[in-house]
Amino acid sequence: MKKLHIIILIISMAVIYTACEEYLEESPPGELAPGNLLSTQEGVESVLNSAYYNYAFGYGYHEGMAAPKEYPCDILYQTGGGMNKNFVIMSQFQWTPSTSTTNFGVWSRYNSIRDANIVIDNIDNFKADEQIKAQLLAEARYIRAVDYVYLYDAFGSVPLRTSSTDPPDLPRAEEQELLTFIEEELETVVADLPAPGEVTYGRATKGAALGFLARFHLNNKEWQKAAEACQGVMDLNYYALFPSYRDLFKVENEPDKNSANREMIAVATNTNVNPYGNKISACAQPPGFHHTEKLPEFQATGIANWASQFRFYDSFVNSFDQANDERFSLIFSQYVNQGGNTVDLTTSADNYRTLKFFDNAADAASHGNDFPMLRYADVLLMRAEALNEINGPTNEAVGLNNQVRSRAGLVDLDAGDFTKESLRDHILMERGWEFYYEGLRRSDLIRHGKFVSKARDRGVTAAQDFHVLYPIPQGEVDANSKIIQNDGY
Repeated sequence: MKKLHIIILIISMAVIYTACEEYLEESPPGELAPGNLLSTQEGVESVLNSAYYNYAFGYGYHEGMAAPKEYPCDILYQTGGGMNKNFVIMSQFQWTPSTSTTNFGVWSRYNSIRDANIVIDNIDNFKADEQIKAQLLAEARYIRAVDYVYLYDAFGSVPLRTSSTDPPDLPRAEEQELLTFIEEELETVVADLPAPGEVTYGRATKGAALGFLARFHLNNKEWQKAAEACQGVMDLNYYALFPSYRDLFKVENEPDKNSANREMIAVATNTNVNPYGNKISACAQPPGFHHTEKLPEFQATGIANWASQFRFYDSFVNSFDQANDERFSLIFSQYVNQGGNTVDLTTSADNYRTLKFFDNAADAASHGNDFPMLRYADVLLMRAEALNEINGPTNEAVGLNNQVRSRAGLVDLDAGDFTKESLRDHILMERGWEFYYEGLRRSDLIRHGKFVSKARDRGVTAAQDFHVLYPIPQGEVDANSKIIQNDGY
């Protein structure tokens, strides 16, 4: 089991995670008071690990990825089981401030911000080497800033809580105040964060801070800043594409087990100890699945297979170069069931599946595959997109895209074959092929101005321009008298 995961498991037993409005009304519990737990380095680190827990989505990142980040988009489809109600709401743009699925792993980041603020407020309460204290402080500030990146992406401006002693009722920050805060925090912490490879796997690094800064700028269409932050990641001279996309997500190839994997920049670590694992595969296996000849190394013996089924839209599957793209090798349409019979999924529409995250040693529904929050492939494609927006289809922009395509087994593209608009459209498609099931699609479509239009193309008449932001959860509106709901809700 991963070292960080063991720590988080221990801490999660001791810390009660409350809803944000409950946190706003209550003081930190007695065991977190500065006079005891927070007077030692060990105590502060325990709270920091609690902050990491929610920063990395907590455990079982399945519908928490799909509902707010994939269900309303053009890649993932869902049928069956208790999750289908949520899929219908999200895919049909019927969510309201009381819809909990818009909040999976998003507004609850205030729990992580709470813990990070406790660490920051109490960093001087114990004696330790100043370099150690500087790193712990930088980690807490990094976690808090990344939490705000996710919150801003989902809701727009939100209350800016920078201390554990902030009052319960805070208005939403002025947008520029929040944007400046996020940018300055991520830029500042780089100096005190360790270089990649110098810290326990799963913790903050210089590369992670720069990578999230790049994503933040890209989603805000600050192209030059995004390109520069990506270059900062590249200049660390550490990260590289893993040679095989097909093998990239396997448990045995995670960086703490295979030092050759230098693609993962930030991850939500998982373990195959029920219920603390990656549960995406439990939703992706078709009924009665045992194995598919396309990926015979994965066999579902004694592994949970839920009634809720994640599937692909046929339009997405048909967009692949199926004969040559290695990324398509993790997607299948035929399988052998537990009775030894071959089943053809194409007898129904929108029915292709993936084994992108699968662990033969899974415990029930809990697979050990870490969930990628940020990969080096993303950095390459983010810089390619930013450079195209600045200068059009240059050799560098297309060359960055070609690095990702080459790993997938595809031929290089030529800059001369593109206009700025056509390369922009191609990069969006490339990101779909590269990052399916990684929770990036909603942000990508919004940035490209296609989130609402693609929904309407699918016949979702309810989709409106204001849906590019989710509503502030009703519970938070009820608890915080100074907060104002997003337009349209």
